[in-house]
Amino acid sequence: MMTPSLPATHPAAADVLRGAGLRVTESRTAVFESLAARPHASADAVFADIEQKLPRTSRQSVYNALSDFTAAGLVRRIEPAGQPMRFELRVDDNHHHLICTGCGAVEDIDCAVGHAPCLTPATTHGYAISTAEVTYWGLCPSCAAEAA
Repeated sequence: MMTPSLPATHPAAADVLRGAGLRVTESRTAVFESLAARPHASADAVFADIEQKLPRTSRQSVYNALSDFTAAGLVRRIEPAGQPMRFELRVDDNHHHLICTGCGAVEDIDCAVGHAPCLTPATTHGYAISTAEVTYWGLCPSCAAEAA
């Protein structure tokens, strides 16, 4: 039985992983490239994306890579209520998300108003606030058209 040939890896993936102090492996590179191609993917979606290219990759190795990437600051994990965790490579700003209540599609939206953390609470209770996480829920254009 022949092992399927692997696609050429994204040259930046290895550089980014090394720059974060992470060991470069086929599995980690594939996870990184999957997230680059599919922002807001769940761990299961990343696994489904790479399992055909890397049949030796386990679901656990995908979870481990995502955890390592999150800890290293390479990946942002979002946790929309009632949905699986999602992961994205956009970590350099304090942006927010639009989530479709029909199909679950997720889109980035820039800071709500002003500079990060975008929203000023009535009281901080002594906290030094660094980010604000806002999730907007509604219907995407396709689901809204279907509902009409």
